[in-house]
Amino acid sequence: MSVRRILLIAIAALIAGANTAGAADATKGEKLFVECASCHSIERGVEGVGPSLFGLFQRKAGDVADYRYSPALKRSGIVWTPQTLEDFVADPQKSVPGNRMPYSGLPNASDRADLLAYLLKVLR
Repeated sequence: MSVRRILLIAIAALIAGANTAGAADATKGEKLFVECASCHSIERGVEGVGPSLFGLFQRKAGDVADYRYSPALKRSGIVWTPQTLEDFVADPQKSVPGNRMPYSGLPNASDRADLLAYLLKVLR
């Protein structure tokens, strides 16, 4: 197992530990992802309203070739980890003011943990 994979699993475990309902549930996260899927794909090269999330973890924000990102996201300096994604999904405009993502956020920490558990499962 790679060091990167071990690190992602450890971070996911920490996030799951913070989940107020107990362990994160990837099945619930998959249901939550339906809203994300209206703009984002998890398939390589399949761009929609939003960029593909394929290869998201450890990728620099604004780094998918041929996708038009907001200047705010491009200069954010974010490298996507479970924690930076959780922060962003909680409140995208607070995390990166001026980004173009028309999403108000997922305020419930348990829901975010479930969503991250799903994404870590499918985007390994």
